[in-house]
Amino acid sequence: MKIFQLFVLSIIFLAAHSASYAIQDIKIVQPVIGTQGMVSSQDAIATKVGVNILKQGGNAVDAAVAVGFALAVTYPQAGNLGGGGFMMVYLADKKKTIALDYREMAPANADRDMFLDKDGNVDDRKARFSHLSSGVPGSVAGMIHALKNYGTMSLEQVIAPALDLADNGFVVSTHLHKSLKRASRRLSEIESSNKAFYNGNGTVPKEGSKFVQKDLAWTLLQISKKGRDAFYKGSIAKKITEDSQKHGGIITMEDLANYKVIEREPIFGSYRGYTIASMPPPSSGGIHLVQMLNILEGWDLNKYGLHSAKTINMIAESMKRAYSDRSLHLGDPDFYDVPVKTLISKQYANDLHKQISAKNYTPSTEIRPGVLPIYESPQTTHYSVMDKYGNAVSNTYTINASFGNGRVAEGTGFLMNNEMDDFSSKPGAPNMFGLIGGEANAIEAGKRPLSSMTPTLVIKEGEIFMSTGSPGGSRIITAVLQTIINVIDHKMNIAAATAAPRFHHQWHPDSLLMESGFDMDVINQLRNIGYSVDAPELHGNEYTPAWGDIGMVQSIVRENGKLHGTADDRRQSSLALGY
Repeated sequence: MKIFQLFVLSIIFLAAHSASYAIQDIKIVQPVIGTQGMVSSQDAIATKVGVNILKQGGNAVDAAVAVGFALAVTYPQAGNLGGGGFMMVYLADKKKTIALDYREMAPANADRDMFLDKDGNVDDRKARFSHLSSGVPGSVAGMIHALKNYGTMSLEQVIAPALDLADNGFVVSTHLHKSLKRASRRLSEIESSNKAFYNGNGTVPKEGSKFVQKDLAWTLLQISKKGRDAFYKGSIAKKITEDSQKHGGIITMEDLANYKVIEREPIFGSYRGYTIASMPPPSSGGIHLVQMLNILEGWDLNKYGLHSAKTINMIAESMKRAYSDRSLHLGDPDFYDVPVKTLISKQYANDLHKQISAKNYTPSTEIRPGVLPIYESPQTTHYSVMDKYGNAVSNTYTINASFGNGRVAEGTGFLMNNEMDDFSSKPGAPNMFGLIGGEANAIEAGKRPLSSMTPTLVIKEGEIFMSTGSPGGSRIITAVLQTIINVIDHKMNIAAATAAPRFHHQWHPDSLLMESGFDMDVINQLRNIGYSVDAPELHGNEYTPAWGDIGMVQSIVRENGKLHGTADDRRQSSLALGY
């Protein structure tokens, strides 16, 4: 297994950060090094776009916005204009961290029963793949807000690379070909989507062919010329609303015009002398990342060893308690009073720490019964950027399911999200992944659905140290957690920290998911104390878990005057590039 091979190599140099290694092929777990700027994203073309912006003198925000628009062209399964997300920005000159919430909003005509049939049951297809499933998109507003307030370049400059890629085309990668092939049956049934991605006749673009998107180029040109108003009040807004209402949707011109980006107070925590800055609600990521780190700070994890049964047990028990709290306490803070201070307090974490110390393994039913968190698709995308000025951006955005609800707003060339399924359509009823939502996340007009997206910045002695984040639905938070622990506790360089196999527990279902690469003796020790383990080693070499990967982390570390970047190799489309 590739991840296992990477991990074995990484063990050789756990304490190393930037040394030169004599062992052949050790470079596969070395970070990419730069001094002036660095971008790590899930798409090689988008990464190069960002680096080129940095080389032109742009700052991290300029590059991040350029990457965001480029991904909408080259990574349509998750990069988007029709979705939303969260951005963390660190401004070096002001020593300030900003949290931008550009999550989708429920339309004004949305109501909590909108996906229920005549018998009061959830109509899954309506909730996930109809025009009703779309929230009001926030990505375009979010990118423009970031650029206007914290960038240095014009919108026309940063959108130009994406416009060129859409208008003149780019070479289809293996990854994009496979993604479009997997989605072809669903997308080609919809006329506008068939036209946008399959030449109108269901033909999947071949690997190595040129992929041109003229309608998307038109959309990007309108945004480039007329800014936010083109998307939220002008010609694009008209196409979105006409398409929505033609097919039974409820998004109106007023919904689009009323969309707003919110600057929120970041979630701040401390861990072994480092400051953790992450996204607040309606993301659950920042709160529970800090909560788990607070619990774990009471143990010397390095003493027990990377991936020992004891270390895994401590971390997994912390995960269970955080996800239990997520189910009960998290929602849109503009609609629900989230107990942030309690959840991220050291005292509360100390109480949970003592529970774990008292018993090695606790069944989930004994931690806290309750309703489960909603879950978004792993088809999110994350990227990290740092510049020569000391600024950093960590950005995660999504259209929820892979290729969203599969519906291109006619004439626009971009897919709409199905984020309305991230709400609880009915308390106690499972969503598309069999997980259950609670009252705090019920559908309400103007509300933003709960998310696990966890764009995170780590600060050391007042300077940016690390930018990190991941896609992966409910597994985002635990992927980010383990990456930070690997760097801070186990002194791994960022490439080794990312390549190491990961595990995940989210309280319910009471199952410990483990990627390939863990020692069989450790797996058996965990099973012996009570864990229900799902790991490839228990099924044979050819087994591929249905749940896929645990995250896809894109990170950059600034240390000793150098930038160390890495792109997670779990999906072979990513690229970290610096100069």
